[in-house]
Amino acid sequence: MSQTLDGDVALVTGASSGIGRATAKALADEGAAVAISARRTDRLDELADDIESEGGTALPVTADVTEIEEVRAMIETTREELGSPDVLVNNAGVMLLAPVIRADVEDLQQMLDVNLMGLMAATREVLPGMLERDDGHIVNISSVAGRRANEASGGYSATKFGVNAFSESLRKETSESGVRVTVIEPGAVDTELGMHIPDEQVRERMAEMAEDLTFLQPGDIADAIRYAVTRPDRVAINEMLVRPTDQES
Repeated sequence: MSQTLDGDVALVTGASSGIGRATAKALADEGAAVAISARRTDRLDELADDIESEGGTALPVTADVTEIEEVRAMIETTREELGSPDVLVNNAGVMLLAPVIRADVEDLQQMLDVNLMGLMAATREVLPGMLERDDGHIVNISSVAGRRANEASGGYSATKFGVNAFSESLRKETSESGVRVTVIEPGAVDTELGMHIPDEQVRERMAEMAEDLTFLQPGDIADAIRYAVTRPDRVAINEMLVRPTDQES
């Protein structure tokens, strides 16, 4: 039997669009007070209004996860306004695909900083409180690219393989506590990620793929997250791979 999130506090990064936005709404629907974080303040304010118009509680917190002081301030603001996070969804991410020979080193660094370092920093900051309470749930958004690397995805896959490795190590470290760790690995999802691909040839290939593939919607991944965090305490969904039905790899 599932459990609701009534009385819980959830913090979702990358909440201004896509999976993060859908996840914030899904967790609010389950009764959680939701802290929503991203860099785009206007998008956060709009989402908070949307959640509160449906009877939920939302706290917009503008933050850049690549800046450790902003990560700390994000979590401290959440604690002061809503309470210590019971659920952390590390969703903030960028996908700057390019073959290694044409990859911009700054793009590679940005993916490391956002996709991996930001996730690790936020986890490190919320973990002590969860361990002290012997309760909590950390959800890390990885990718099918965290299981297998394809051409033009070397930098992106490196960060997502890193998310998987970090999450598995954390799971083992917390297995005797009440803290649960879940990795969600989406396949192709209709979000803004693809719009920021810097390499023209890769963008063209992605556009061709989109013509032959029925992409997942952000709500599909939000539903997977909702399922994982509402299991009874005895159940830990450690890893979930969610592809479109017609996605081969």
